[in-house]
Amino acid sequence: MAETDTALGYEQARDELIEVVRKLEAGGTSLEDSLALWERGEELAKVCRHWLEGARARLDSALAARDAGQDDGERGRE
Repeated sequence: MAETDTALGYEQARDELIEVVRKLEAGGTSLEDSLALWERGEELAKVCRHWLEGARARLDSALAARDAGQDDGERGRE
């Protein structure tokens, strides 16, 4: 992933990816331009995956911490 791509937020990358897909689906571009769009789309998809994986890890961590807190509370009542 390019350094500039890592600076993109999820929403920015997603919106640009939507635009890339729209252009590819519309057709009418040269093979060279289509390949460049495809490559950019792949980069943007990686950025989106990176953000989503990070969000998933944070959510999993928060849920694990919550569950651990509940387990400790249940043990204290025994």
